[in-house]
Amino acid sequence: MRKKAYCPFCGNRLTEKLMEGKKRLFCKGCALPVYENPIPATCLVAVDKEERLLLVKRSVDPKKGFWCLPGGFMELQELPEEAALREFKEETGLTGRIDMLLGVTANHSEAYDTVLMIGFLIRNFEGVPAAGDDAEDIKWFAPDSLPEIAFESHRRFIRIYYAAHAQDKTLTR
Repeated sequence: MRKKAYCPFCGNRLTEKLMEGKKRLFCKGCALPVYENPIPATCLVAVDKEERLLLVKRSVDPKKGFWCLPGGFMELQELPEEAALREFKEETGLTGRIDMLLGVTANHSEAYDTVLMIGFLIRNFEGVPAAGDDAEDIKWFAPDSLPEIAFESHRRFIRIYYAAHAQDKTLTR
């Protein structure tokens, strides 16, 4: 991963300084640390009435050619739910309504160091599925025939959904 060399605010060269018990990037010009934080992203576990999972096949790196949940990075001034629904529309052509938060986790990333991933469940959606944005294909998969999933955080949210759904079925018998 590339390291920051210059202050994003004043352009001075950054140094390292021991602060708050950690070595941090520091700008002498601004007299402030330059905090490096995880990059927030969202993804959606989208399931239909047959409990099939909607996956997108990535057309870009990392993990080009692998299947993953629809999702992507949040933009400034955007709520996590807005980011998830925007990415859902961009990658699948579908619009919908989020049912619930599945969880929050983090993944290591070659490009960004740490990605903070927020996972949501969506069961109510409409439109005609069509691969778009950075997806080369989209497809519904039965729970017992899932392909290899690109990212551990996506695999975690899929497991959370199916584990909770199996428990719900047991409770309603």
